[in-house]
Parts: sequence; C-alpha cells; structure tokens
Amino acid sequence: MKLVLGSGSPRRRELLAQLGVVPSDIRPPDIDEDPRRGELPRPYCVRLAREKAEAIPCAGDEVVLSADTTVALGRRILGKPADEKEAAAFLTALSGRRHRVVTAVAVKHGDRIWERDVVTQVQMKPLSNEELNSYLQSGDWRGKAGGYGIQGPAGAFIPWINGSFTAVVGLPLSETANLLLAAGYPLWKEAS
Repeated sequence: MKLVLGSGSPRRRELLAQLGVVPSDIRPPDIDEDPRRGELPRPYCVRLAREKAEAIPCAGDEVVLSADTTVALGRRILGKPADEKEAAAFLTALSGRRHRVVTAVAVKHGDRIWERDVVTQVQMKPLSNEELNSYLQSGDWRGKAGGYGIQGPAGAFIPWINGSFTAVVGLPLSETANLLLAAGYPLWKEAS
C-alpha cells in the first residue's frame, strides 16, 4: 500500500518521517481555502482537510493523507499571512494572549474517509517591538498559520501549550497514526 501526502508542507513530511513513513508521492491539492461567511475556525479546518483529501485522485492501492492547520483567536481565523504586514498584524493580535491551534487530518482509502481534529491551547508571551521585528525579518512566518511556527525561532515566544505539540507544528502524530491504521496502512509492519 502506498501513501500519498496531500500537502506541500515540509513540516508534515518531517513529522511523518518521525513515524518512519516516507510518502510514495506528494500531491498538494488545488482547492479554495477561503473561509465561508460566518464559518468558525474548527469546522473550517475540518472542512478543508476533507476537501483536500477528496480533491486528490488516487489508485486502489493508495492511501491519501491530508491536513489543515489554522490559528483561532476567538472566532477569528488566522490563516497563512499574505505578506509581512499581515504577519505583523496577526502576531500583534496574538501577543500576550491565549489562542487555539486547530489541526484537522483526513485519510482517504477508496471511497472512505477517516477524520480527526485536534485543538491545542497556546499562550504567546507579550512581544516586544524588537522581538516582533526580528522575527518578521527572519521570514520564518511565511506559509505558517497565524504567522508563526512553534518549531522555529517563534518557539521562544510560546511559554505554554495545552495539547499536542505536533498538531501545532501541523500534524498530530498520535491521531494520524491511528487514522492510517484504520485505513489499512501498514504503519508498524516491516516492508516486504
């Protein structure tokens, strides 16, 4: 059985490698990721993970894994910032506050889809202008929900989380392993 990763995220590839999994193919889906009017963060994230999985064509011997991560500040969805100005706005809004990071995972095999979502509470320390500007200049915010990556330099801004660290990075490993097993992927078996 082959695993297709429905994501272009290098972080998701790195996390899968921690499980000893190397995808046979990487097929980032081309879907509209804009939130629907009035859509809340958790249902939005779950919908995107499912739509990504559904959008990826696969053969009978392939399992598709897709995921979506979003940062939720109350009811507000903080996706990937379009530019440095938006990243600064996101980080300023998160500074000194708790927020939620929602990661939804969808695994497809044949016409079945298995899904899980994980919500992690995250505290960001109050950021000084120096910290904010230095982080923005690093460019590490690019392509990251909420404008930061906990696994990089911004980890210094996060004194506390309640939940799954790997979900905040982009793929909750425990839940992902269980979904792969449910779909029949031979996760813990030696390759023949």
